[in-house]
Amino acid sequence: MSRFNFLFIKSHRLSQLTHNQKPDMISSLFFLFLSLLSCSHSTTAITSTTTTTSTLDVASSVQKALDLLNPTFLQKQSEKTQTETKTTSLSFTLHPRSSIHHNQHYHDYESLTLARLARDSHRVTSLITKLNFAISGATKSETNLVYNADNLTTPVTSGLSQGSVEYFARVGLGTPAQSYYMTIDTGSDLTWLQCKPCSNCYQQTDPIYDPSGSSSYNVLPCTSKQCESIDTSACESNRCLYQVSYGDGSFTVGDLVTETVSFNSGSVPSVAVGCGHDNEGLFAAAAGLLGLGRHPLSFPSQIKSTSFSYCLVDRDSANASTLDFNSVPPANSVTVPLLQNPKMKSFYYVGLTGISVGERPLPIPPSIFAIDGSGKGGAIVDSGTAVTRLHTQAYNSLRDEFTQQARSLKRTSGHELFDTCFDFSAMTSVKVPNVAFIFAGGKTVSLRPENYLIRVDSNGKFCLAFAPTADTLSIIGSIQQQGTRVGYDMGNSVVSFSPNDC
Repeated sequence: MSRFNFLFIKSHRLSQLTHNQKPDMISSLFFLFLSLLSCSHSTTAITSTTTTTSTLDVASSVQKALDLLNPTFLQKQSEKTQTETKTTSLSFTLHPRSSIHHNQHYHDYESLTLARLARDSHRVTSLITKLNFAISGATKSETNLVYNADNLTTPVTSGLSQGSVEYFARVGLGTPAQSYYMTIDTGSDLTWLQCKPCSNCYQQTDPIYDPSGSSSYNVLPCTSKQCESIDTSACESNRCLYQVSYGDGSFTVGDLVTETVSFNSGSVPSVAVGCGHDNEGLFAAAAGLLGLGRHPLSFPSQIKSTSFSYCLVDRDSANASTLDFNSVPPANSVTVPLLQNPKMKSFYYVGLTGISVGERPLPIPPSIFAIDGSGKGGAIVDSGTAVTRLHTQAYNSLRDEFTQQARSLKRTSGHELFDTCFDFSAMTSVKVPNVAFIFAGGKTVSLRPENYLIRVDSNGKFCLAFAPTADTLSIIGSIQQQGTRVGYDMGNSVVSFSPNDC
C-alpha cells in the first residue's frame, strides 16, 4: 500500500469518528505526515551525497605535476618500478613517455600541457584523415599516388620537441635480441622501426636497429602475401618496399622484412615488420611503432593472438604496467560490444550509447554514437589519442550538465582545447560530479575524477578533459583509460574495462 493511499484511508475513517475524537486523531495524522516527508527527504539527500559525486585529490595531482619536471625524482621512481612490474610470458612492459624521456626543456607544467595538446590535435587529424580516405574508397594505385614520399614536403617537428602523450612497450627484436621502446597504437596496423642505413631518421632514445647484427633478419620478396597485403607498397629488385603516412605529415618508408620478436619471456619468429630508412614525424623518441589494429598484418594477428590488454598508468608517473596477449580479463571487468565498421576494419569500435553525469543519463540520441551506412560516425577506443573527442552535440550536453552540477566550484578561463576549467588552487581535495560511459545493454563504465578533470598547470587549474569535434567520429582517449585495464577480445567481439588493475 502506498503512503498516500494509507493517508486517504485514514482520512475516510476519520469522518466516522465522534466529534470529540477528531481533534486528537487529526493532530496524530498531521505529525505522521510530516514524519514521512522528513524521512523521504533525508533518504534522498543521503543517496545524492554518496552516489553522485567523487573526491578529486587536488594536492596529490599538483605534486605529480611538480615531480614530473624533476628528472632526479623520475629517475629514482623509474628504477624502482623496473624491479616491481609483474609480467607474464606473452607480454611487454609498458611505460608512459615521462618515465623514459625526461622533460628538462619545459620550464613549467603549462608549457608541457600545451605541447601535449598540440600533439594530440595532430593525432586526431591523422585518425580522421585515415578514416575519410577509407570511406572515399580510394584504390591501391590511388594510395600510391597520394602518399608518394617525394610529395611529402610539409615540415614536421619531431615528437621529441612536441611532447607526446603516447605509451611505449619495451620490445625485443632480432637475434640476439635487442630491446627498443616502441609506441603502442590501436589505430595502426603495421609494426615498424627505424633501421640502418638511415637516409632520414629522427632522434630516438635507443640506438637505431642494425639489421646486419641480426641472424634472423630477412627481406620479404614482392610476391609474398605480406607484401601484397600492404596498402602502399612497391617492388625494387624483388625487395618489397612499404610506405605508411599517418595523415598529419608523419611517414615511414623502407623494406618490409621478417624478424624475431621477443617478449618478457619467449619469442615469436618471422613477424613482418617495416625496416624504415626514411622516417619523419611525431614519434616522440620511440624507435618505431607497434601496430595493434585489426588488419591481418597487425601484430596481434601475426602472432595469432585473439586478445590483448593493457593498463595505462598516469601519464605523469614513472610507474610501469604491461601489454599482455591472450590474457584472461579480470573477474570484475565490464564487457561491452566490439563492433565492426565495414569501411574501416582496423579501428576498435564500441557500442557506446550515452554518458551520465551524477548518475543522470544525458539527453543524447544514441544515433550520435552509431555507425551510419556510409561508414561515418561511431565511437572508437584509441591508445594514441589523449583527450576524448565527442560530437559537438554530445559534448555540449556533457559540459552543460557537469557545470550545472558543479556550479558551486570556482570557474576560471579555458585552456586551448578545453572550455570548462576550474580554479582549485585553494583546495587540497574537492567533490566533483561522477561521469560514466553507457554502452549497449545498459553496461556502465564509471570514470575516476582523475580521468575527466586534469591539471593543466602546477598552480591548481583543472579542466574537463573532453573536447568537441565537428567530425562524426567519437574517440575514447587514453586519459579516460588511465588506471583501467582495457582488453580487446577479437574472438568474442567484446572490449573489457577493469578499473584499478595496473
